[in-house]
Amino acid sequence: MRTPLLPLLLLATLLPAQTPSKPKAAPTKAATKAGTKTTPEAEAARQALREALDAVDSGWFGQPYQGITSVEMQGTLGIALSGALVNQKVDTLSQGQVKGNSQGGQANLRVKGTYFANGDFKTDLAGDFGTILYTRRGNRGFIYSKDQNAYTTRVDLPPSDAPLTYMSWFRQTLNDIKAVYIDAPTFQASVAGEESLDGHTVQRLLFNAPTQGWDAKKREQSLAQSLGFWKRGKLEVAVDKTTKQPVRLDFRNDEQGVQTRMEFSYGANGRLQSVNINNSSRGFEGPGWLRIGYGGDGRMSNVAGELSSQDKKVAFAMDLAWSKTHTAADIAAIPPAGATKRGREDMETQLMVGLAAKIFDLQRAGLNLRSVAIGGK
Repeated sequence: MRTPLLPLLLLATLLPAQTPSKPKAAPTKAATKAGTKTTPEAEAARQALREALDAVDSGWFGQPYQGITSVEMQGTLGIALSGALVNQKVDTLSQGQVKGNSQGGQANLRVKGTYFANGDFKTDLAGDFGTILYTRRGNRGFIYSKDQNAYTTRVDLPPSDAPLTYMSWFRQTLNDIKAVYIDAPTFQASVAGEESLDGHTVQRLLFNAPTQGWDAKKREQSLAQSLGFWKRGKLEVAVDKTTKQPVRLDFRNDEQGVQTRMEFSYGANGRLQSVNINNSSRGFEGPGWLRIGYGGDGRMSNVAGELSSQDKKVAFAMDLAWSKTHTAADIAAIPPAGATKRGREDMETQLMVGLAAKIFDLQRAGLNLRSVAIGGK
């Protein structure tokens, strides 16, 4: 289920407290000299990608989000595995000695929360992974697990440079991408040529930072590895030379088993309407899609997506409601009476144990999903 766009979108929904960090400064001459060699072609590719990200900022986000300080999200995330896939896995592992009789496996999660651009938030997660309330206002907050009837008040602090509006929030997010692909010396950049696509001339931009090969025996990794898969690999972006908007994206990270193609469609005013996905990531080969609906104010009102393979499906649907008037008082909360207070490490370990158990069940059922290492960051 790992592709460059959907996991980031899902993580942005499930972990909204991670406000974009301050953009990294451009590399020094020493860093550039020690890293990727700068050439006129490489600079042209980086400049073209910078223009494309600026076009995304203006067309996908931009003015409609000026003054918007919060968003309410409500929706679902589901993973489904067919009984046939589970039974085949049992037959293979037992070399035919055991016949499975599974009806399939699934995990569902309900999400409801309010998230402020400045990092304040309150989110309720409920489903097969447990029931959790996570909130923060300023430097104070707590994580409460209903299943453990326990909570911790040691939460991550908001960034010192948190934006006040979502117009700035989206811009910072794009600046983070620029910091990795344009400003840092990690990726070799080049112009791969031009082609005609649906009557438009597009320019192909190539960014390459080689990875190690896929290790089929690796079943878990750190959270940083899971979230940072997009920071290395091979990226090719086809950009419309007139609108500067990306129309096709190919990404590959062999070490993480990620390989996908995305094709973007636009509506009025350059707004993104849909993404068609051809996913070749290990264990989840198949088609997918993302659809975005807009309200009369020009802001996203709903986002839905799906990834499917022969016997698996991951789907999500979120409704969005933006506001200029909500305040931190609207998300005030306290841990339930009678709940046990715990340290952050103890709480995280218990949550990770439960998460690892559920992921292991899905792994046994056939889903190619690496567990997050307990205690790993």
